[in-house]
Amino acid sequence: MARLTASKQPRKQRKAYFQAPLHRRQKLVSAPLSRELREKYGVRRLPVRKGDKVRIMRGDFKGHENKVVRVDLKRYVIFVDGVTIQKADGTPVFRPIHPSNVMIVELNLDDPWRKKLLERRGAKVEGERKEEETEESKEVAE
Repeated sequence: MARLTASKQPRKQRKAYFQAPLHRRQKLVSAPLSRELREKYGVRRLPVRKGDKVRIMRGDFKGHENKVVRVDLKRYVIFVDGVTIQKADGTPVFRPIHPSNVMIVELNLDDPWRKKLLERRGAKVEGERKEEETEESKEVAE
């Protein structure tokens, strides 16, 4: 991914990171795909979306696997179902997790724009793959 700013200065890098517009923030909350998904779609990493199933790879909740409940673009964190901590008064709250510490295990393909993104990157989405298989099976049958 391209740098946020032309400057190499850490202070300007940080400023660009924390003042990034929403369309850039979406890309900054991306996470690597699992080996199976990487082979299936031919894509290494994608922005995390609500509804994706992720496996936590680092931290106290390492190994925990569940769906993403919310993506907070303002704070660059995601919230995973079941990953909670207790507040002082005993109420559970979601523990924020940085997307670089998770791996996407299952994609939420309900959004047509996400399918277009995969197609743009050269991946074969399930709908297309079925059409190709039927065409090949017709040729084999003849």
